[in-house]
Amino acid sequence: MIQDIFPHHFNNQFLTDKKIKADDYVLHFSDNKLLMKVIGIGFELPRKKDFPEINGDAEATFLFTLDDISCFMLWNDLPIKESTFCYKEINFFRTLSQPETAWISLVGFQLHHWYAEHHFCGKCGAKTKHKVDERAVFCPECNTLFFPKISPAIIVAITAGNKILLANNANFRPGWFSLVAGYVDVGETLEETVLREVKEEVGLDVKNIRYFASQPWPLSGSLMVGFTAEADEFQPILIDGKEITEAAWFERGNLPSRPTNISIAGEMLDKFERGEL
Repeated sequence: MIQDIFPHHFNNQFLTDKKIKADDYVLHFSDNKLLMKVIGIGFELPRKKDFPEINGDAEATFLFTLDDISCFMLWNDLPIKESTFCYKEINFFRTLSQPETAWISLVGFQLHHWYAEHHFCGKCGAKTKHKVDERAVFCPECNTLFFPKISPAIIVAITAGNKILLANNANFRPGWFSLVAGYVDVGETLEETVLREVKEEVGLDVKNIRYFASQPWPLSGSLMVGFTAEADEFQPILIDGKEITEAAWFERGNLPSRPTNISIAGEMLDKFERGEL
C-alpha cells in the first residue's frame, strides 16, 4: 500500500522549535498542485537550499520527517525557474517512481488543506495562530483549539466462494470496479457501518464480518478500515443507480479493471485473486 515505504522511514511526530535548514524538504502547494524539482525526466522534492530567497522571515511550518530529514510547508510565494521546477497535480503520486516521495506528498497535501481551512476560527471568526508545541492552531480571541480531524471509513471485500462482489461508482470510469466503501456515521460502530453501507449500496445482507487492515488515505482525510464479509450470491443485487451504477459478482481469475495495490482496495483484491482472502 502507498504508506509502505520501507526501507525509508516516515515519522509524523510534531517536533517543537524546529527551524528550516538547508537540506530540509520544502512542500509548496498551489491549489491541488505540488512544486517539484525537475531532475532529467524525473522529479524530486525541492530543499531549502534550492531557494536562496528563503530567509528567516519565511513562513514555514514543520510537518514531519522522512529518514530523519525535516519536511516543512512553505506558505510564501516562490519565484521559480520553469526549467528547474514545475507544479504537478497531486494525483501524480500514482505514477511516481519514489514511493517515499509520493507518500509524504500526500500527507503534506492533507495537512496543507487542513491548515488552509483553519486560517480563521470557526467559533468567533478571529484569525488563528499556529501552536508551537503541537500540531494544532488556536484562536487568540476565544482560546479555541483546532486539531486535524480524521474521517473513519470502511471498505469491505464481500465474497461467496470463489466470487467477489464489485461495484462501479458513479465517479469511476466505465468498466472500472472496486469494493463497497463508505464513511462511518455518527453513533455507529465500524461493523454497523459495514452492514449499512453494503445494504444501501448493493442491497445485500452480509455475515462473518472480519477485520483485514487499515490505511490512511490523505486525499480525503480518511482512515480506511478494511473488512471481509460473506454473502449469499443468490440474493438480488439492488443498486440506487446514482451513487452505484453497476454491481456484480466476479470470479477469481476473471476480475475487471480495478485499483492497484497502492490502495487497500487493490491490496485486498490482489489477495483474493491469489486465493489468500
